[in-house]
Amino acid sequence: MPLDIVYTVCPHDCPSACALAVERIDGVRIGRVRGAERQSYTQGVVCAKVARYAERQHHPDRLSVPLRRVGDKGMGCGAFAPISWDDALEEVAEHFTQATQRHGPETVWPYYYAGTMGRVQRDGINRLRHAMGYSGELLTICNFLTDAGWLAGVGTKRGVDAREIARSDLIVVWGGNPVSTQVNVMTHIAQARKERGAKLVVVDPYRTGTAEVADMHLAPLPGTDGALACAVMHVLFKEGYADRAYLQRYTDDPAGLEAHLRGRDPAWAAGITGLSEAEIIDFARLYGRTRRSYIRVGYGFSRSRNGAAQMFAVTCLPTVTGAWAHEGGGAHYSNHGMLPLDLTMIEGLDVVDPATRILDQSRIGPVLTGDKRDLGDGPPVTALLVQNTNPMVVAPESGLVRQGFRRDDLFTCVHEQFLTETAAMADIVLPATTFLEHDDIYTAGGHHFLQIGRAVLPTHAECRSNHAVICGLARRLGARHPGFEMTAFELIEHTLSSRKGSGSIAGRASRPGISSTALAMPTRSFISAPIGRRSAPITRRFPLSRIMSR
Repeated sequence: MPLDIVYTVCPHDCPSACALAVERIDGVRIGRVRGAERQSYTQGVVCAKVARYAERQHHPDRLSVPLRRVGDKGMGCGAFAPISWDDALEEVAEHFTQATQRHGPETVWPYYYAGTMGRVQRDGINRLRHAMGYSGELLTICNFLTDAGWLAGVGTKRGVDAREIARSDLIVVWGGNPVSTQVNVMTHIAQARKERGAKLVVVDPYRTGTAEVADMHLAPLPGTDGALACAVMHVLFKEGYADRAYLQRYTDDPAGLEAHLRGRDPAWAAGITGLSEAEIIDFARLYGRTRRSYIRVGYGFSRSRNGAAQMFAVTCLPTVTGAWAHEGGGAHYSNHGMLPLDLTMIEGLDVVDPATRILDQSRIGPVLTGDKRDLGDGPPVTALLVQNTNPMVVAPESGLVRQGFRRDDLFTCVHEQFLTETAAMADIVLPATTFLEHDDIYTAGGHHFLQIGRAVLPTHAECRSNHAVICGLARRLGARHPGFEMTAFELIEHTLSSRKGSGSIAGRASRPGISSTALAMPTRSFISAPIGRRSAPITRRFPLSRIMSR
């Protein structure tokens, strides 16, 4: 069978956004999926799940045609009958129109999350939302708290290039388990340990797979990371590890922070965290004497109510030691703010009505069961369009979620690749393409590459992309926006066209062996200092004073 290698990007909700080299067989099927070796972060490595993506791509249970529910909700395939695409979209549009006429546009709630991380196919649902005045969605399930904590301490959603881990002498994985969830991080950690003798410290309440291979594992009680960070900074100041020249130049109130921490010693933290004083002191001294110290923070902080404060405290550590100034030093959380893309055309940001209510995605159960704390003075949600998520499984308060979906007066359209638990509750189910069957553009949390993923396979059966469904509904609903008249790749081109020197990316994005289109981006992420090697300095000052209000 003829076989060639095609290049694309993993769409999963993972910081790595791996560049992929895919075996394509006869132009219609795939074999093995590997990491693209020419992308210097992926380095040819992918997780086991993506390596076996052919099993999902060609699974016999993939949805193939639009379906209308003819039986009871939640009963599976036997409750549905096939219909045509025209009939399906007409029926969805008719129900949305009737719901709007009865209750106003806020009764319709387009609901999505990160089943794909591609900007066009994931975020295009917002263009329909804004053009029609449907209820907004506050994205809180994953990283709402961690974003708040990082931004409070650093001010921008970017971090030190993850490839610098290989040039670190100490790597601290705090609140993450990359052995299981981000294997590429472990590739760079392994290189640092082999070539530099770097130490690995893991801070996690659980004895994770990453903790098992660490040189030191600190297991504080859940939600006490901030106390640990404060005690570490206490030692850094007390024992002379703080870089006072760096603090004076780049922070707002180092003296105030030092005074605040005098009473937050290891004995104080031990009583809160469950760690011993010796453990805290040993870690603080190791961190303090290692200038090339790299903290890779994860999303574990979002699992506690005070996660934002915990994250903020941890971001202060490399500022106290001046680790930001050293190659292989500093911290990293996410680089989704590295390249400020203009998403106006994709999301319809130019037609947003700021008066439209915004509903919390984590509260979908209370929303669908009529909780006035969520609905406010607005109407009940009587129509849903779901893409890229399975709230019947992933949303909190699953009993309320199920109760809400079972309402007789709720019309639900789900666009999915398989008949998930949420799709089984729908009135109309639409078959969706996979990332191998549509075009998209991907930023990354874990690295510095902006990547283009081209369609490398024909669409399965009658499947359509998220973008195609949104545009099809827009035409039937009378929604007006230029983005509805563009192809997915035209939206990508438009989004990038305002960047100086970017030019047309079509040729570069489709050349064999090229899996990413890297535009002009800084080779170093953070600030320079007289002793440092970083370029592209930023002018902001780290707000240490904020920790004193916590």
